Formats: sequence, structure tokens, C-alpha cells
Amino acid sequence: MSALPSERSYDAADPEQALKYAIRHYAGDRVQVVEGVIEPMAPQWDHETLADDLRYQLFGRVRELGCVMGSGDLDLPGSSNWYIPDIAVVPRSLSKGGRTLLPDQTLLVVEVTSDSNADTDRVVKRRRYAEYGAPLYLLVDRQDRGCTLFSEPGALGYTRVAGPLPFGEPIELPEPFGLRVDTSEF
Repeated sequence: MSALPSERSYDAADPEQALKYAIRHYAGDRVQVVEGVIEPMAPQWDHETLADDLRYQLFGRVRELGCVMGSGDLDLPGSSNWYIPDIAVVPRSLSKGGRTLLPDQTLLVVEVTSDSNADTDRVVKRRRYAEYGAPLYLLVDRQDRGCTLFSEPGALGYTRVAGPLPFGEPIELPEPFGLRVDTSEF
């Protein structure tokens, strides 16, 4: 994979770098780029409530692992993609300094679907997170009312899938988490 774009400048001759530079400086709003399309990030409260419930369940184990969780930028170099996941768990040492990270630097990426982008989370992001080496991708599908955990990423996608499990069924996060997530409140 190519190097991350510079945080301070860009090469105007490189359209990928120019697009990602523009996104980083988009009037302070949170936006992501999915397959070259700029998408504003404005989750509704039911979406945020579900993500908050999940963060609460993950918090203790994330701290034990020396990690942090948040919704920081993830770059996918060599593509027209710049994602802002609903939750990403990353080593604390990588989170300092305000830099953008790559999917393979995460321990877990979580996307919670919304009416406006459910298919993007189900198909496009799943494929891209696997391609860029995110070890665990948890899809929380609010429209289909279920969770699916994708693991063992490869060039052709994730090779292991647990689910979809309906809300109310627990989902097991493997090591390094070793955690059972209660989905009954989702």
C-alpha cells in the first residue's frame, strides 16, 4: 500500500491526494468518501444510541488491551475512499498525533447501518475493509435487525463470517477481545 497523504500539503497532480486533502479541510464538517462520492456524516439519535450501547460493552476490554475507540479517519490509499467508521478500536500508541490510520492498523471496525447508507456498509465497506486488512468488521444492521461479524480478511473478502444473528442473540468477538456482545438492547 502507498504512504499516507501528507497532513499539511498535497500534490495537485495526484487526484487521490487532492481529493483526500479537500476532505480533510471541508469546512470543519465530518465527511467521508465512498468510491469517490462525498458523503456528509450526520447520524440520527437512534443510530448513535446503538453505537453508544456497543461502546459501553467494549470499553473495559478496550482499555485492558491498551487501545482506544472512536470514529477517527481511515484512509484507503490507492483508492478514492476515506472512511469514518462508527467505531474503530486502535492501539493507543497509534492514536496519538492526530494522524489518519489504515484499516489494517485497527483491531475492530464497526459500522451501524442507516437508511441512507445500509447497502454501502453491507457491500462496499465490507469488501474494502477486507481488502485493506481490517482484522474484524462488525456490521450492525438496523434495517435487517441483525449483526454479522466478518473476520480473516483477504484479497477476495472476508473468509470467515458469523451471522447474521438477529438482535437479541449475543455475538462473540474473538481474541484479542474474547468478549460476548449483548445485542438485546439494539
